[in-house]
Amino acid sequence: MRRESGGHDRTSGGPGAASVESVLDELYATPPSEFVSRREEHAAAARTAGRKEDARRVHAARRPTLAAWAANLLRRSRPEETGRFLELGRALREAHRTLDAVGLRELSDQRRRIVSVLSRQAARLAGEAGHPLSEAARREVEATLRAVLADPDAADRWAGGQLTVSLTPPSAFPPDGAPAEPTPRESPSPPETPRATPVDRTKDELAERRHRRQEELDRAEQTAERTARLLRDARAERADADASLLRAKEEHDRARAELSAAEHQLRHAREGLDRAERGRRDAEERGRTAADALTRAERAAREAARQVDRSASRVRRCGPSD
Repeated sequence: MRRESGGHDRTSGGPGAASVESVLDELYATPPSEFVSRREEHAAAARTAGRKEDARRVHAARRPTLAAWAANLLRRSRPEETGRFLELGRALREAHRTLDAVGLRELSDQRRRIVSVLSRQAARLAGEAGHPLSEAARREVEATLRAVLADPDAADRWAGGQLTVSLTPPSAFPPDGAPAEPTPRESPSPPETPRATPVDRTKDELAERRHRRQEELDRAEQTAERTARLLRDARAERADADASLLRAKEEHDRARAELSAAEHQLRHAREGLDRAERGRRDAEERGRTAADALTRAERAAREAARQVDRSASRVRRCGPSD
């Protein structure tokens, strides 16, 4: 089975590796409707902290479909039951590998019961979290559980709790029950098997064609469902991006308005400073002029006082007139 795109190497080391895994665990426990906003918050926090690689890994995380999220929720909420389910898958694959018909029958009975029970539990958990599953989504959860039983790679991916899409069981694994038991050895004189008539052969051919067409239809419907999910995810991502762009434009407009107001205030402040500077220079000039006038007036007053004193002396020397 192919590796799911958007997956992460959980064994990578380096600074911040544990925090990145804890962030991813939290994201994939988050309902799909809140996934993108929480992802961008964590990525922005990592960028602010200077952890560019961590931010890149977090930002690359793909939002899970509702069915994939429900399967992740089941794994996280019921660890003991899902652990036994993983053990059942290993036993079932081993029985199929060794063609243990008796073991297959016993394990297949358990398989049908537990897939039904766990899918109902996943639907109930999703509903309790406020995101009820449609019938189509519940069938996707069942398909994922069957894939986990049949494919060890699918089992590992589900065990990690970070599925982004539902899984599809491999066609090579028998969908239900065990293979037929070996045909017992025939007696030395078996009864003659009647030959198939042309009508029987025609019916068989028609049945085979109908079977092939039904398989093609099933595959086409699965492809259409996957395409529809991808389209919904793409539209949701586009809506999130448009909302982020709108918020960024509004923030840009607010910043531009604040800058314009600040520039206007700065111009007024500079004009006021220029006026104050001119007033200061004028006042200094008036002060210098007044000081010069005061000096001249004081000098003239002293000169006048001396002139008075000289005149008075002459009058006293001449004495009183006859």
